[in-house]
Amino acid sequence: MTLEKRIQSFELLGNILRRYHENSSEPEMLPLIAAAQISYAENPWFTPRNIQTSLNSLGEALKIENLRAWLSTYQQKTGRPLVQKVVGVIMAGNIPAVGFHDFLCVLLSGHKIKARLSSADARLLPAMAEILLKYEPEWDSQITFITGKLEHFDAIIATGSNNSSRYFEYYFGKYPNIIRKNRNSVAVITGDENGDELEKLADDMMLYFGLGCRSISKLYVPEGYDFSPLIKALQKYDQYVNHNKYRNNYDYCRTMLLMNLVPYIDAGCLLLKEDHSITSRIAVLHYEFYLDPDRVLNSITENRDTIQCVVCHRALRIATVHPGKAQYPALWEYADEVDTLDFLLS
Repeated sequence: MTLEKRIQSFELLGNILRRYHENSSEPEMLPLIAAAQISYAENPWFTPRNIQTSLNSLGEALKIENLRAWLSTYQQKTGRPLVQKVVGVIMAGNIPAVGFHDFLCVLLSGHKIKARLSSADARLLPAMAEILLKYEPEWDSQITFITGKLEHFDAIIATGSNNSSRYFEYYFGKYPNIIRKNRNSVAVITGDENGDELEKLADDMMLYFGLGCRSISKLYVPEGYDFSPLIKALQKYDQYVNHNKYRNNYDYCRTMLLMNLVPYIDAGCLLLKEDHSITSRIAVLHYEFYLDPDRVLNSITENRDTIQCVVCHRALRIATVHPGKAQYPALWEYADEVDTLDFLLS
């Protein structure tokens, strides 16, 4: 299959994903609608809103201008003959269709994908593959989903926890590989964010219940910061406490903070706790006061291997994204800052 055919297939898929929120009953949409309903039944974290947000984000990313701009930087590599390989991909399941970018990279690079889906997210990608196949039957020989042991492959991309990554490195270290570990995201608050920026920052914290690696788990705030405007911005997520699994985490964490006499701020849907750690529990956000912005940047730089992205409304001397953009990465914003497409084309 030519590169142009591959690009056009994903452009068409993007058109479908962008229309998903319209609840259309068009035949092309039916596999996705069914997959979303089953996903929510099997995994309550995958609420209809979370699935819709994820699919719409992917649809926006797959606009033809984005695909062409992204691939234009690899013209020298995409234009030469490729030895087709089977790429094994072990996918995470923390947010809906979280493994899509690896799926996209493998197929656009011209390789075959053998994907082991997470049991938490086993429906959405096969539904998207079904849509691709309707537009281009040649995909049938390029896409395989498995549930058991992953074997008979030439390279591996594996995403998991810090613990599982040790097993991945042991079993797959002899193959060309990308192995990803746990990461979280942070935000640097300056204190002069406007209401719109705080609303968007709330989205960066709370979308997908804070389960994504691009979800903000820690804030750096100036000494004496007034949390009131941020708490107001978070109110639109108050309904989270009506979600059984989230509420269980919220109640548990609040009880532990109370029992251990740990001071905290209750934002109604989120517990804010002063803590130097970047990683926080579900329903808890860490914050750390600062006086010297340079010390914050040094701290972030020292912990760069555990940070996925940094959110700030001002430009800093490190790479940042604007509030509201953390959960909507562009095609060229790679997980762990490892260029997946370059790896596959090399």
